Amino acid sequence: MSRERARAREGDSHNPRGGGPRPGDAEPGQRLSCAAVNTAPSALQAKARAWIADDPDPETRAELTVLLDAGETAELAARFCSPLAFGTAGIRGPMGAGPARMNRAVVRRITAGLAARLLQEDGAAERGVVIGRDARHGSVAFLSDVGAVLAGAGLRVRRFDGHVPTPLVSFAVRHLDAAAGVQVTASHNPPADNGYKVYWSGGGQIVTPLDAEIAEAAASVPSVSGLPVAADAVEVVEGAVTEAYLQTCLALTRQPQARDLRIVYTPLHGVARDTMLELLSRAGFGDVHVVAAQGEPDPDFPTVTFPNPEEPGALDLALDLAREIGADLVLANDPDGDRIAVAVTDASSDSGWRALNGDQVGCLLGDYLLESGDAGDAGALVATTVVSSRLLSRIALHHGVRYAETLTGFKWLAAAAAEAERTGGRMVLGYEQALGAMCGAAVRDKDGMSAALVFAELAAVRKAAGSSVLAALDELALRHGVHHTLGRSVRLDGPDGDVVVARALARLREDPPTEVEGLAVVAREDRAAQTRVTAEGEVTTLGTPPTELYGLELADGSRLQVRPSGTEPLLKFYVEAVEPVTDDDVPSARDRAAARADRLADAFVALAV
Repeated sequence: MSRERARAREGDSHNPRGGGPRPGDAEPGQRLSCAAVNTAPSALQAKARAWIADDPDPETRAELTVLLDAGETAELAARFCSPLAFGTAGIRGPMGAGPARMNRAVVRRITAGLAARLLQEDGAAERGVVIGRDARHGSVAFLSDVGAVLAGAGLRVRRFDGHVPTPLVSFAVRHLDAAAGVQVTASHNPPADNGYKVYWSGGGQIVTPLDAEIAEAAASVPSVSGLPVAADAVEVVEGAVTEAYLQTCLALTRQPQARDLRIVYTPLHGVARDTMLELLSRAGFGDVHVVAAQGEPDPDFPTVTFPNPEEPGALDLALDLAREIGADLVLANDPDGDRIAVAVTDASSDSGWRALNGDQVGCLLGDYLLESGDAGDAGALVATTVVSSRLLSRIALHHGVRYAETLTGFKWLAAAAAEAERTGGRMVLGYEQALGAMCGAAVRDKDGMSAALVFAELAAVRKAAGSSVLAALDELALRHGVHHTLGRSVRLDGPDGDVVVARALARLREDPPTEVEGLAVVAREDRAAQTRVTAEGEVTTLGTPPTELYGLELADGSRLQVRPSGTEPLLKFYVEAVEPVTDDDVPSARDRAAARADRLADAFVALAV
C-alpha cells in the first residue's frame, strides 16, 4: 500500500456519523450480504418487496417502490447490505427506506427488541421507560412509534413533552428509577440523519452484551406492522423532573461571587437553548447574548455546513457577535445539548479568539472542580478515555484523587461512574477529547449544559482574579508539561480498503517498532488482546473489554494509538506529545510539542500504511 494511495486529513479524529452503519453488522431480521447483491439481484428485490409489505410508513413504502420499479440495483443495495447497528453512541444514519436507513420500520423493530429484553428484568414493566426527542426531521414520528410500541408491550412509558436535550433523558432515567430510556436524536450528525440512543437503568448508555441482546430480540420480530401498539397509554414527564435537573446542575457551582462575565452562547439550531439560558440565569450570569440566527431549533441547520461545534466554521457567527459586543467567553452546545464548545479571548491571535479543544476543556474543568472543593478526597474520581490526553492523570495525582481510563465512548465513562459509586466513591469529572464532559454523576452521559455552566464559573473566577482561561492552561503546562494532542484519519482507497486496514494493524502487531522518531518504545498496548507489553517483556492485563485499538508509549511520555473507523475504510490515529517547560517559557514548549506531534504522526502513519 503506497502512501500516495492514503489520504491523511489532520484534525479529523471524529466520525461524523458516530454510531452509524457498520459494514458486516446485521440489522435485525434484514441480513443480506453485499456479495449476494452482486450475484443474486433477485434476492435483493425479494428483500425490498418484503420490506415494502411490512413498512408502516406510506412515504418510505413509496420511496422503495420507486427504486424497485426503476431497477435501481445499486441504490437498493445501499439500503439493504449494510444495515444500521448499535455503535459507540446508539444507532445513527441517514433517513430513508430500508434497513440501512433511519425510518419507522427500523425504529419499531429496535423498540420491539428493546421491549422484549426489558421484560426479562424483574419490575421493568412497572418502572418503565423514559423517552424523548430532539427537533430533527422525523423525530416526532419516531418518538410516537417508540412510545406506542413500548406501551403496547406492557411497559409504562413516560415521554418529555416537545423536544428535549439528551442529558435530561439520561437524568430522568435515574431520577425516576426507570428501567430504561430512549432518546431519538442524531446529535451533531448531518441534517439528513437521525438516530436512536438507549439508556439502561442507572442512566448510562447500553454496553455489550445488552446491545447484542436487544438486536437478537429484534431479529425475532416477525412483522413490525403487526406489533401491538398503545399510544394512548403514554404518560407525560412532569415538570418537576426538569426542575430537579436544574437544581442538580446548579449544585455543581462553587464560587457564586464571581459572575462578572459577558457570554455569547449558541445552541447551533438545536434544542439546548432554553435549558442553558435558565441555568445561566439562575446561577447569576445576567450578561448572556444568544446568536439570534442560530437560536431556534431548525432541523436544516441553515447557518452551518455541519452542526458539530468541532467543525471549522461552526462558531463563526458566535465569534462575530463576541467581537462586536466585547464578550469574555463563547459557549456552544451541539444540537442535542450533550457537547460543549468553548472559545476564549486571545490577544496573540489575529482573530482575537481561540477555540479550545476537548482535551483542554476537559482538563480545565477537572482541575477547577478538584481545586475548588474535591482535592484530597480519596473517594473522588476523574476519568477520561484511552484516546484522550493523559494530562488529566497528572492533574489527579497533583490533587490526590483517583484516575481511570476507559474505552472510547461515554457509555464506558458512565460505567466507571457507576463502579465508583458501587465502591463508595464518586465521579467528579469524566471527559473525552471530542468535546464531551460529565461534571458529577447525576447525568450518566456527556452533558454540555452543566459543563458549560461550570466553565462559565471557571472563566468568571479567573477574570475576577485578574487572570484568564489561557493563563490557567499555562499554569497546567508549567506544572505538568505541555500535552499536545492531535488526530488524523487516513482513508485507504480502493475496493480492498477494509482488507488493507486489517493488514496495517496486523503489521504493527507482528513487527512492532522499537523506536519512533528516535524515541524508544517503552511499551505496547494491544486493546484487542487486552495486554500491555513493556520493552523488557513484562506483560500485564488491561482491565478494559477487548476492542480494536493498538498503541505505543514512548520514552518521553508521548503516546501513539491507532484504530479502524468501524464505518468506512479509515485508520484513525491519535498522537499525544509531552514537552516539559523550561525557563517558564510556555509558548516555546507549545511550539516544540506541536512540531514533535506532527513528526510523530507522520512517522506512525508511515509505519502503518
